[in-house]
Amino acid sequence: MSDYQTLFKKIEDLTESDRKQITELYLTYFDGSSEGQVISDLEKKTEILLVYFEEALVGFSTLELYDFEWENSLIQILYSGDTIVDQAHWGQQALAFAWIANLGKLKRDRPDIPLYWFVILKGHRTFKFLPAFGKSFYPHWSIDRSDLKPLVDALAVQKFGSDYNPETGIVEFAESRGHLNPDIAHPTESEKTRDSVRFFLEKNPNYLRGHELVCLCEISEQNMKPLTKRIFRRSGV
Repeated sequence: MSDYQTLFKKIEDLTESDRKQITELYLTYFDGSSEGQVISDLEKKTEILLVYFEEALVGFSTLELYDFEWENSLIQILYSGDTIVDQAHWGQQALAFAWIANLGKLKRDRPDIPLYWFVILKGHRTFKFLPAFGKSFYPHWSIDRSDLKPLVDALAVQKFGSDYNPETGIVEFAESRGHLNPDIAHPTESEKTRDSVRFFLEKNPNYLRGHELVCLCEISEQNMKPLTKRIFRRSGV
């Protein structure tokens, strides 16, 4: 853990070298995209979390923070874009810990405004972040959070329009905008035994074509796992 360094950067502050490294890392693991598509998607976000190991970029997660009017009240949405970690560093926790600590800072800045994590997922490995982070979210294999479904639909329609299918809860792009390459896309036999993996594969059977599962998680201490809560509180919330 001590060899890893994390850094949040505003998208407008990225250097050409940053953009090149980000693009190269993305295209190493995703097919159906291009340098232009990666940069275009990056420009739509507000911030990025960069993870370095011995000065080499080994992971990143893009973010977009915005306000949303819902049921006559203001809420805050943290939209997660692509999250990628070099396969040689899949065991690191630096990215997750920095991401959670940042949530604490966001909540401290506006403590009275509800905060939600809105994410679309291309693969089963990133879906596993949700049960590691929170007690409940939508959709879940055993906990009914259908109360979140109307908000999920509203957010997804606003961002993805007709590409979002509210019946399936999937963003069904007619043409892939990036999908995991075959070498890492398929779950191992061990992974297939996990509830989260089985559920993801059932909900998003066409993930290999670039379809993405829409998920929403309420960011509150009451909905956090113990480790998540400890990291969240370190920010002073």
